[in-house]
Amino acid sequence: MRIKQISVSGLFGIFDHVIPLNMDERITIIHGPNGFGKTAILRILNSFFNSRYSQLRAIPFRNFRVEFDNNSSVEIIKNAENAEDSEKNNIGLNFYQPDSEAASFSLKPINIRSDTDFPLGILDNVIPGLERIASRKWLYDPTGETLSLDEVVERFDNLLPLNLRQQEEPMWLEELKKNIHIRLIESQRLLNFVPKRSGKTYRGTPLMLSTVSAYSDELAQIMQDKFKEYGTISQSLDRTFPVRVVKQQLSADLTNEQLRHELNELEATRSRLLEVGLLDKDEDSEVQIQPQDIDESTKNALSVYVEDVEKKLSVFAEIASKIELLRKIINKKFDYSFKEINFSKEKGFVVTTSYDSPLSNSKTLLPTDLSSGEQHELVLLYELLFKVQPNSLVLIDEPELSLHVGWQVQFLKDLQDITQLADLNILMATHSPDIIQDRWNLTVELKGPQK
Repeated sequence: MRIKQISVSGLFGIFDHVIPLNMDERITIIHGPNGFGKTAILRILNSFFNSRYSQLRAIPFRNFRVEFDNNSSVEIIKNAENAEDSEKNNIGLNFYQPDSEAASFSLKPINIRSDTDFPLGILDNVIPGLERIASRKWLYDPTGETLSLDEVVERFDNLLPLNLRQQEEPMWLEELKKNIHIRLIESQRLLNFVPKRSGKTYRGTPLMLSTVSAYSDELAQIMQDKFKEYGTISQSLDRTFPVRVVKQQLSADLTNEQLRHELNELEATRSRLLEVGLLDKDEDSEVQIQPQDIDESTKNALSVYVEDVEKKLSVFAEIASKIELLRKIINKKFDYSFKEINFSKEKGFVVTTSYDSPLSNSKTLLPTDLSSGEQHELVLLYELLFKVQPNSLVLIDEPELSLHVGWQVQFLKDLQDITQLADLNILMATHSPDIIQDRWNLTVELKGPQK
């Protein structure tokens, strides 16, 4: 299920916008003057589908509608000013499906008057990634947000024990959120909140961590996990290899030439994995077999060997493709500044610089030594490739930040390569005609109110 159109009325009290999404090329660009609501639209979408209702309440609008490609739709309604006082802050939800009656639900605001109304300690145990940083403040590690008690309870109400839940969401709403995956990449991308370790009941004030450093460490861990998986499969296959060679029923159609071709393919795959840092050089010797004359018994053993190595190396297939594309895009941009990025299981991002001069030697840089534009590009591309699940709608706010014109011109083509590999849909807000280039067919202009 995919979103095909978004519309909003009464945004900031004056704007009405309709945004049809490009379903074929899967990239939609919204543009317009500052203050017309580009960022607000992205945040409304993100807030609703990720249950951040406190943020949804903070954005002034009258009606927000999302239409899907199966002809269903959901409508979000802010109650009118003349509503009863007890209902003014409620948010009405209507879900429409073909040949069915509309389903409705009212989101009521959370209001916990005092600590005695709620056992605070339970929040530290039932919500993954939530850490208390003050008596009534929590840090949500996955997003770096600081949340109040009301905001925590409202957002994570479904994770609380039944006797503490403020409001049970209907099944249709839960299913809708399971089917539609939204990730917002905001304009502030270079810093993340991280908790300050402390032995106290709560852990002190949060610190700021460079996002590019955090993602470098994260990628190193992902690569290590894949290498461990590769090792586990290797041990299992190697242990049973002799038995399977004896039992192997060799196909009469397998020729020596086909076997040599398969061995060459394995060599190419291993070289590719070595290039992107997923295999070590000492692992590279495993398939150094180039048989000239293969007898039947050797052919039998080699056919089992080829099947085993293909199974082992298949562990790396997805991550290798993503690292290759990231490396290709980034190095094309880094070339102008004599920098190059590679990857390792130990360090994640490995950035080196080498100036074309006999007086300068190649040296390794920290990811934080990169310029703000280089960090913006690396962080954005990493998020798209490694932090978003397939078939998600990714919302990107101002991708042009800190990027010089040459990078902006190339951005849309790079984005198309990523959407194809990672199976993503994109809705982005930009001011930059250099991002758009000649692809105005992908754009929707936000216009002011009719006079």
